[in-house]
Amino acid sequence: MMRRSALTLFTAAGLALSVPLTAPAVAAPEATAAALPPTAVYVSDGAGSSIKGTLTWYNRSAVFTGTLKSVGCRRVWYSVFDGYANPLGARSSSTHCNTVTSVPATLPADVVGGGSYAGVCLDDANGKPITSCGVYPRPH
Repeated sequence: MMRRSALTLFTAAGLALSVPLTAPAVAAPEATAAALPPTAVYVSDGAGSSIKGTLTWYNRSAVFTGTLKSVGCRRVWYSVFDGYANPLGARSSSTHCNTVTSVPATLPADVVGGGSYAGVCLDDANGKPITSCGVYPRPH
């Protein structure tokens, strides 16, 4: 399986996941960790499809809550990265066609201090990036 590099987040011209990952149901956030202020997320393809929501950051995870508006067939790809641009666990929604649907995901960031930033991408039905990805730093 191929993973997206951090560079791909900025160019969206790179690798696609060869096997889609299923976004798990949103689990309860870390019970003892206080959440940081949420980060607004918005990614659009300029042709009507978009991802809109928030990332809530915890000590060793980030939780995305939001919606995918798909014109044609689209999916969401998400990952949290450490300070060295290493992915800490990518997730992907299933493919959704011509709809508005909730696409929650809990993103692992199981390193000391948590992740440094998250990438959120709008992909086609085959998992290929169709736009530049949104890059969202962890608030301090």
